[in-house]
Amino acid sequence: MKKPAWVIDKERGRRAAAAQTVWLFGLHAVRDALLNPARERLRLVVTRNAADRLAEAIAASGMAPEIADARRFDVPLDPGSVHQGAALEVKPLEWGSLHDLCAPAAAPDTVPSGPPPVVVLLDRVSDPHNAGAILRSAEVFGARAVIAPARHSAPETGALAKAASGALERQPYLRVRNLARSMAELRDMGFLLLGFDGAADDTLDAALAGAAGRPVGLVLGAEGPGLREGTRAACDQLVRIAAAGAFGSLNVSNAAAIGLYAASRHG
Repeated sequence: MKKPAWVIDKERGRRAAAAQTVWLFGLHAVRDALLNPARERLRLVVTRNAADRLAEAIAASGMAPEIADARRFDVPLDPGSVHQGAALEVKPLEWGSLHDLCAPAAAPDTVPSGPPPVVVLLDRVSDPHNAGAILRSAEVFGARAVIAPARHSAPETGALAKAASGALERQPYLRVRNLARSMAELRDMGFLLLGFDGAADDTLDAALAGAAGRPVGLVLGAEGPGLREGTRAACDQLVRIAAAGAFGSLNVSNAAAIGLYAASRHG
């Protein structure tokens, strides 16, 4: 029996993902990847100075580093990458399914323990520096996951890992095939999906105050275009961050940090 086209596409995607490798760079990103037991590590290239600074992490990883001349750091990094004498080739992390990461832990007829889950959903946020900063904030405020579409979003790269300053190793970054479908799945788990829109009538604080302990998904769009129409329609409510003045706007990573802080206070 011939396989359906969607099954063939899915299998091709899995094979491509299995073959993909990423070069992480910078002392923080490399150190945290060396210490992450879930990270599949392939090749470590360091200068003599970086090897000394990373000595404990290298020993813990069991890797044999390649010592490179600081003047000829022969690693396939983008020009201008601030590698600090350390680069590590790895396989992308596998975080598991959306349900496993985000489903509230308590059974339906039990009293939930701890604050309700919070997730961040990014609609075509492609800048790795913004995505990395959002991962850092998500880790600080205990988000279950940062979720983004597999296409038109920042992939797992060295630039993103460096911007995340180690958070990529600990904070789930789940790239999904269809963001709207993932939003529907979260809604089925009980999540209230709040889309950020500077022109919205409702404020974030008011929406969170009315959430009554429900799990919350904070949905943010790319700077400039904001949320796509389909993503806006998939939100339960559009909200804005209350501002002191009539003008001005926030960088998407700053808006995410404020949203995560507000959600942690209303848990």
